[in-house]
Amino acid sequence: MDLLTVEHLTKTYGTGENAVHALDDVSFSVPRGQFLAIIGPSGSGKSTLLHILGGVDRPTSGHVYMNGEDVYSRSDTALAIFRRREVGLIYQFYNLIPVLNVVENITLPVLMDGRKVNDARLQELLDTLGLRGREKHLPNQLSGGQQQRVAIARALIRRPALILADEPTGSLDPDATQEILSLLEDLHRAGQTILLITHNPTVAARAERRLTLQGGKIFEEG
Repeated sequence: MDLLTVEHLTKTYGTGENAVHALDDVSFSVPRGQFLAIIGPSGSGKSTLLHILGGVDRPTSGHVYMNGEDVYSRSDTALAIFRRREVGLIYQFYNLIPVLNVVENITLPVLMDGRKVNDARLQELLDTLGLRGREKHLPNQLSGGQQQRVAIARALIRRPALILADEPTGSLDPDATQEILSLLEDLHRAGQTILLITHNPTVAARAERRLTLQGGKIFEEG
């Protein structure tokens, strides 16, 4: 069964002669449990697509279905809940809060959602992501790879149906890149659905399926 279905997605900025078509009739689906990479150069529409899939930016036209429900038919309140609970976002630059320690950064989305932290889930993530012993460290006391692991734990703490990873290795050295990609593969083997955005063919090759996005169009699948 498909977890995510995208139908005829279009995103246009501006009007008339100044209109820019960031996405142009994009359609694809992601089965539950798949590790999909979308690869394309800068300006191809990758980040726009990720923001729409994550409930951050509404499309000009077309539909995004998660578990068969049209994401953008929801009210703004329901859409905010969707962003908090159904998708987990991982960014290139980690987006950690500098004054919060590892545990505080990981649990922040749960607390902001007005929920109680599941301590068993937190302990599981600390072990799985190799963060045991660093619970009280601030981001500036961690390496880039460690900071990205904290960001991944933060994305996973609410058990989202879908992980959206935007160039998650773009700021990392080669060793840390391999470490994070291996971690994503482990999560995939455990059943997590992952959509990874990248410009790097070597990174995309680690996914089980690849789509190419260029000029706002999906034009090749491998």
